[in-house]
Amino acid sequence: MPSPEAFSQFSSALRGRIVQPGEPDYDAARQVYNAMIERHPRYIVYCRDVADVVHCVNFAREQSLLLAVRGGGHNGGGLGTCDEGLVIDLSGLHGIRVDTEARTVRVEGGCTWGDVDHATHAFGMATPSGIISTTGVGGLTLGGGLGHLTRRCGLTVDNLLEADVVLANGSLVRASTEVNPDLLWALRGGGGNFGVVTSFLFRLHPVDTVVAGPTFWSLERAGDVMRWYREFIVSAPEDLNGFFAFLTVPPVEPFPPALHGQAVCGVVWCYTGAAEDADAVFKPVREFGSPLLHGVQAMPFTALQSAFDGLYPPGHQWYWRADFVNELSDAAIAEHQRFASKMPTPQSTMHLYPIDGAAHRIKPSDTPFSYRDASWAQVIVGVSPDPQDAATIIPWTKNYWDALHPHSAGGAYVNMMMDEGDERIRASYRDNYPRLAKLKRQYDPNNLFRVNQNIRPQ
Repeated sequence: MPSPEAFSQFSSALRGRIVQPGEPDYDAARQVYNAMIERHPRYIVYCRDVADVVHCVNFAREQSLLLAVRGGGHNGGGLGTCDEGLVIDLSGLHGIRVDTEARTVRVEGGCTWGDVDHATHAFGMATPSGIISTTGVGGLTLGGGLGHLTRRCGLTVDNLLEADVVLANGSLVRASTEVNPDLLWALRGGGGNFGVVTSFLFRLHPVDTVVAGPTFWSLERAGDVMRWYREFIVSAPEDLNGFFAFLTVPPVEPFPPALHGQAVCGVVWCYTGAAEDADAVFKPVREFGSPLLHGVQAMPFTALQSAFDGLYPPGHQWYWRADFVNELSDAAIAEHQRFASKMPTPQSTMHLYPIDGAAHRIKPSDTPFSYRDASWAQVIVGVSPDPQDAATIIPWTKNYWDALHPHSAGGAYVNMMMDEGDERIRASYRDNYPRLAKLKRQYDPNNLFRVNQNIRPQ
């Protein structure tokens, strides 16, 4: 426990506010997106600028405090908070600057992807991100960044040009291809192991109006749909992205009332090509297997990016399991069908995100995200607003994963992992792990940044 004198000196140096146990807003301040996570930090610091971040890092290091960094707070395993330590909350760092000539956007570390999409869409541009706009930029980026633009534009890390980083020793450095290139490499998928990123510079792409939305088929047709999908998506134009899902149709517009509450299989599409070509591109989709719904239409990219926000608000119970998948075999499909028929809650789901196209043209050693040869990132999630449902969503997720894991490539997308231990982390980074461990020793030799999918200093 820091002495009163040390804490007083620390707090007086900050512009942001500190929330501590016993204060009226402490319980609200300690909450993260996944309500299954119950942590009690000693200090939560709402940083207002980079200087505040530097003071927090120095204080945590000098006082031997456990340190967690919270951007959007979406991490499934609760790795944006901790017990009895210090939480750096970056939400006060939310500046964004779009450079239309260079086609770049500089984003501060507390922004969400909704903030970024709003700023860039005004200029008809976007950078790859996830599928829920309330997700924090920092967490998603540092783990890789899969989403609607993967096949055309690559991962988020493939579009990360530089970053400003507060290191474990309290210094602020820039990471780019010219300055600290090894640190930039580590940030492109190595998670929060190497420092606090206070700003990111991303490449932008011309993405404005897209033709997007879901196609649903009956759950009984899931085997046929998955066999069709595994062949169709890899041969589709790279302008077409589509992730496969098992889901329950939400009882809201614009879904037809006849489908409300029905368990289905489907694909959520995003087509960024020429509008006049969309009808031909989607013709095989419309004609396969008598869809229950083909809800594809032109919409602003921002509308697609925020389409899941209402279905998955903060404060629900989440339990995750993930894997990379090379082949969607008939045996794996049979297991998918078995567990899809037992989805425990209306929000529980399974997604298969394609990893090909532009993402495949990056070598596995070019970024810490090593599964460039995988075909899909698979995630199984049990979700419910009711804490009592934890007793059903956790075993369903675990058992589903246990059945599918033998059909997987071995590792998992670190953004979709719980706290699963060192072996799973090593399996996810594969041959890149030794290089990451050496860089960890260089930039964080005492493992100050360890509330993450931790890479231990070599």
